[in-house]
Amino acid sequence: MSRNGKVLVAMSGGIDSTVTAMLLHESGYEVIGITMKTWDYATSGGSKKETGCCSLDSINDARAVAVDMGFHHFIIDIREEFGDWVINNFVEEYLAGRTPNPCIMCNTHIKWAALLRRADALDCEFMATGHYAQKRFEQERYIISKGKDSNKDQSYVLWGLDQHKLSRTLFPIGGFHKPEIRQMAAERGYDELAKKAESYEICFIPDNDYRSFLARRQPDAIEKLKGGDFVSTEGIVLGKHEGFPFYTIGQRKGLGIALGKPMFVTRIDAETNTVVLGEVEDLNQQSMWVGNINFVKYPDLYDGTVTITKIRSRHQGAPAFAQQIDNRIRVDFATTVDSITPGQSAVMYEGDDVLAGGHILSVIEPA
Repeated sequence: MSRNGKVLVAMSGGIDSTVTAMLLHESGYEVIGITMKTWDYATSGGSKKETGCCSLDSINDARAVAVDMGFHHFIIDIREEFGDWVINNFVEEYLAGRTPNPCIMCNTHIKWAALLRRADALDCEFMATGHYAQKRFEQERYIISKGKDSNKDQSYVLWGLDQHKLSRTLFPIGGFHKPEIRQMAAERGYDELAKKAESYEICFIPDNDYRSFLARRQPDAIEKLKGGDFVSTEGIVLGKHEGFPFYTIGQRKGLGIALGKPMFVTRIDAETNTVVLGEVEDLNQQSMWVGNINFVKYPDLYDGTVTITKIRSRHQGAPAFAQQIDNRIRVDFATTVDSITPGQSAVMYEGDDVLAGGHILSVIEPA
């Protein structure tokens, strides 16, 4: 019998989840590996070879480590539930003029729920993932904080986890830097794994061509939206676009229109099928509404909470005041930030700790 209990480890076949399983196995947990099949890329009509966490190679890599280290490994097929929620939401958000983050939706609504159900069925007290984040229990709350490696920190994509899910979750590599993880793999004889390239693609769009994906999923809807207007910030018609779902806030390349100077998408109006173009300074905004809130460090926010708020995963974060108003949060940045994008996530931090997170609903225009 293990001295630390049983833990279900989500194994993608990549280095981070593999080292997660290794560390737990070596520290005395009874590890059970599990790999989730979330998507079959061939069914999307794409042309690129299947890659990433759902590929046969990745599944085989995860299984090989489990066999080598002597613990059980299972494969579960969650394509139906993944598609019903994550992919449908992805398409619906673009068709509503917003830009979604499917990885966060998957974590919040699909992946953790699916893993915890299997953990319960296998009598596992905990589940573990290879995310670069840290967790602690303080003042009756489970708190997510940034991973030690600031270049790899993934706390931003975990804001949607509620207290129950956090209570059952371990993040064994959150206290390490990525080079240390690679060294651990190499020292244990997994040289090829240590050199394995990382994938930053959306798992169901491995060719990164989300436009073609949308066109294949909703051809009639996309066709009807073609020929809408590009307009200036003053409302002057500048040309025709290919359908507003094909654009996102801050986009400069791929507009298909030449105006003699760099122009950027500054706003998308789904109701009028218009895409607003402006100059780089027109991307600067200072206030926004955030909804679908999950409170992490505290059960709510007090008025005028001072935070560092991130508006996308690679955003460094900016000082802001956050005020809870009913079921929304108004965020007012100390200075302007660029490309606030409805549909993306806003995550509020207190130091390295996640205070709360939610979806950006809209920009608040200056009075």
